[in-house]
Amino acid sequence: MPAIPAKRYFTIGEVSELAGVKPHVLRYWELEFGELKNVKRRGNRRYYQHHEVLLVRRIRELLYDDGFTIHGARQRLCQDPAALPPLSAADVRRELEAILDLLGGGAANTQ
Repeated sequence: MPAIPAKRYFTIGEVSELAGVKPHVLRYWELEFGELKNVKRRGNRRYYQHHEVLLVRRIRELLYDDGFTIHGARQRLCQDPAALPPLSAADVRRELEAILDLLGGGAANTQ
């Protein structure tokens, strides 16, 4: 798998390339896996954050490499917290900044 660039948001096309799955598969997974929640902006376009790219890769690993069904992969993610990618302090900060941006506060107003 290619390295994940240090960016705040990724388009569905970028995530598709980073995870090695087609965009329509990602849209389907959004319906099947409640943990996979992207941000929708301008014209209903999907934007994924770093931790969601990690989650997509984990889902791909469970389904394609480990042979789980959708149901089985969903159960594994719910039952085993270690199956979810860990969030770093930088990930949490990016999440909070994204929430501030959505609320119109912006990162400039927090400092």
